[in-house]
Amino acid sequence: MFTRSDATSLILSSLRARNDPVTIQQLIYIIAISEAGSLNKAADRLYVSQPSLTEAVREVEKETGITIFTRSARGVTLTSDGAEFVLYARQTVNQYNELLDRYGNGEGAKKKFGVTCQHYSFAVKAFVEMVKSFDTAEYEFAIREARTGDVISDVANMRSEIGILYLSDYNRSAIGKLLRSNNLEFTHLIKCDAYVYLANTHPLAKKKKITFEELAPYPCLSFEQGDNASFYYAEEILSTKDYHRVIKANDRATMLNLMVGLNGYTLCSGIICEELNGDGYSAVPFALEKEDKSAGVMEIGYITRKNTILSACGRLYIEKVNGYLKGEK
Repeated sequence: MFTRSDATSLILSSLRARNDPVTIQQLIYIIAISEAGSLNKAADRLYVSQPSLTEAVREVEKETGITIFTRSARGVTLTSDGAEFVLYARQTVNQYNELLDRYGNGEGAKKKFGVTCQHYSFAVKAFVEMVKSFDTAEYEFAIREARTGDVISDVANMRSEIGILYLSDYNRSAIGKLLRSNNLEFTHLIKCDAYVYLANTHPLAKKKKITFEELAPYPCLSFEQGDNASFYYAEEILSTKDYHRVIKANDRATMLNLMVGLNGYTLCSGIICEELNGDGYSAVPFALEKEDKSAGVMEIGYITRKNTILSACGRLYIEKVNGYLKGEK
């Protein structure tokens, strides 16, 4: 099994000598192949020949003494050693790019950054503001609104540098254990009480507070988390309450359409970006029963891999998130 010490030795040896068999470029090739699942597709994306990629893989496998890919008629898949190698390769390439960005002549270098979040419009708004701040000729940014499990998986596998999700009294222990097992840490951003999010045309939209009983005739909308996902993965606060009518959706646009078409509602943080969602919706405080007071508080934060320093893009993104959230307090 390819270990952390093996990875450290590889990183150090790669940076010691310019003619070392394992280079940053080869690591980039291997990462691209793992993401594409095919040498042909990776070659097209990288604008290099397939034999060049094949040779790069062969040289790295020879140098490390492991098999990185299993080849078949359908393409290539990572071996268990290969999956761990790619994880460290991503970290090495990211740190190398950050080093060039901070201390090298990196003005023309392509900026790269990825964030995966639960379905929060403020997270998208902050991403928009971050992108606007860059005047570089080239960049490759990604934002993914995803299921809770995918938020955690993307950061753990370094597909994204940052993940945005929430904790509550109900899910904190389970999600915290999952984060620790994936070598991730949670950083607090803001705490929010529960709100009912619904269309302005909803019969309850003008109320100052909405009770659970008043919501009974209307469908509760929630984001789908997968067939085997537990209640701990739910993006909506108070997910364990007994809702008579439930409709699941997998994207924010559909959720908003169901609010208008069916007088549906969802429970959320109350932090709504009208610029992106439109001004046809309202967030009304949810009148919590006494036993639900503590369970009805959301702590929104971001997750990163432990012992890593955020890139310049990552730091700027969190700055934009904090700026937006402070304006909502």
